[in-house]
Amino acid sequence: MLKVGIVGCGGIATVHAAALVQMKEVQLTAFADIKKERADAFQAKYGVDGAGSYASLEEMLEESGIESLHICTPHYLHVPMAVAALKRGIHVFMEKPPAITREQFAELKAASEESKARLGICFQNRYNATTKKVDELLASEEVGSVLGARAFVTWNRQKAYYTESGWRGSLATEGGGALINQSVHTLDLLVRWLKQPVETEATMSNHHLKGIIEVEDALEAFIRFRTDGKDTLACFYATTAYMQDCPVIIELACEHATIRLEDTQVSCKYQDGRQDLYSCVKANIPGKSYWGAGHADCIADFYDCVETGREYGNDLPHIEHTLHAMMDIYESAREHKVVKFPTL
Repeated sequence: MLKVGIVGCGGIATVHAAALVQMKEVQLTAFADIKKERADAFQAKYGVDGAGSYASLEEMLEESGIESLHICTPHYLHVPMAVAALKRGIHVFMEKPPAITREQFAELKAASEESKARLGICFQNRYNATTKKVDELLASEEVGSVLGARAFVTWNRQKAYYTESGWRGSLATEGGGALINQSVHTLDLLVRWLKQPVETEATMSNHHLKGIIEVEDALEAFIRFRTDGKDTLACFYATTAYMQDCPVIIELACEHATIRLEDTQVSCKYQDGRQDLYSCVKANIPGKSYWGAGHADCIADFYDCVETGREYGNDLPHIEHTLHAMMDIYESAREHKVVKFPTL
């Protein structure tokens, strides 16, 4: 049974903790947060007997004896904390994003390759029932090849979300806004289904929080892909300036049908007029409903891979295309140019 610690005892950590306490393979034995009262609260609610709480990751790594670490901290801390744990041979499961710069990602990749410990990234929407249904439809010959896609993320984030966090809204600590924080999961699914990004042209803006944040609240990208040997394209739009948090919409145009994912439903409309509608029941999880319901499955799969030694689908090689696609979008938007996808 692995001894597990969580660093960063905020909102998303509750989702990790709720999943971990249901697993027989692990014990939550340590919690760390710079606001130690938050670590204390997690210890009391989720910790096993004898679990400890700490005011820093360094203290926890030195004293707790954990064998696996969940990183639920601000974005800019993900890589240095992961590297510190990996160097000690401690498994790491980290929240998105895996890095906020290409340089950080290269550092993380080197540390992972040098460590015997496992590293997993929380792209939990890959485990959603709707994602699996789209996978199933695309695997059938009936819909034909993917020709292109469009995706929309229209959510709401107001001033307090940024100013009360101490790190959101700053390029140095968040790494970006509507893309890296809110819609990277949607980009990840586009990469999953359209496969190899080729080039990107993008723009971004700050519409409703000027003078408050230095990251984008709206972004659009035109991404060319190479899908099963054919050229495809995706139109991608994300904003946090809408009046409410709406379900993400992803639509795939295929040779013989159009597949649409929205909230817990997937529809498939064929060119001959037939339409199939699939309702995918969402699990009851803590946190915001539009995060999706895949966290528990994503985490459980990671620990099964640790135990059995099999390949984990959310390790660095399996998320690298998404990371570089995200960085390409930012590079294109900031430098006003078309960006070619790097050769991996």
